[in-house]
Amino acid sequence: MHVVKVRLIVPLLLVVGLSLVSGCTDYKKKYDYLNVEHQNLKGRFENLQNEKQQLAQRISQDQRTIDELRRQIEELNQTPAEATGFGEGYDVAFDAAAGTITVTLPNTILFESGKAELKSATSAELDHILSVLKSKYAGKAIDVVGHTDTDPIKKSPWKDNWELSAQRALSVTRYLMNQGIPASEIRAAGCGPARPIAPNTTVAGKAKNRRVEIVVSMR
Repeated sequence: MHVVKVRLIVPLLLVVGLSLVSGCTDYKKKYDYLNVEHQNLKGRFENLQNEKQQLAQRISQDQRTIDELRRQIEELNQTPAEATGFGEGYDVAFDAAAGTITVTLPNTILFESGKAELKSATSAELDHILSVLKSKYAGKAIDVVGHTDTDPIKKSPWKDNWELSAQRALSVTRYLMNQGIPASEIRAAGCGPARPIAPNTTVAGKAKNRRVEIVVSMR
């Protein structure tokens, strides 16, 4: 009887022992896995903290720039064109609340009537704007926005004014990109006749509405 019990107990002990060893191995694997996950999460948290700090610094710097531009315009009586660095002769608007600088170019400078290709391979006006963007506003988001008057499209490949305004915005955008503005910092949009700045009831008003705006976001 005792011999039988011993024979039963020995295999049982072996099974228990093997289970304990296997359990220890599983726990070690789980510990190692969780430790790696902890280190990964810790690294991500530290990266997020650094990004948060950098973002806060950038926001603070952007606001200081906006405040300085506003001071130059309001206290030093500079024009928006002077204060922003684009210079006299350019139609520049500064919106401190929105944190934007808008340079407006009439279509007569850039395009023939009803066309979306730039008049020439180079543009003195666009090249000047480009130099200011690179020297003073590098890294800022830029929107190129095309606008038209309300006259219907005639004898043109464009379906309507919306398509024409978008294609003109694209032409200016591609020009700036080809001259070094990163694609990640610029986008094009067409507004057609939807955002007039003058009445479309006169020739002069329609001429003002046919324009391309280059909008720099300071924030």
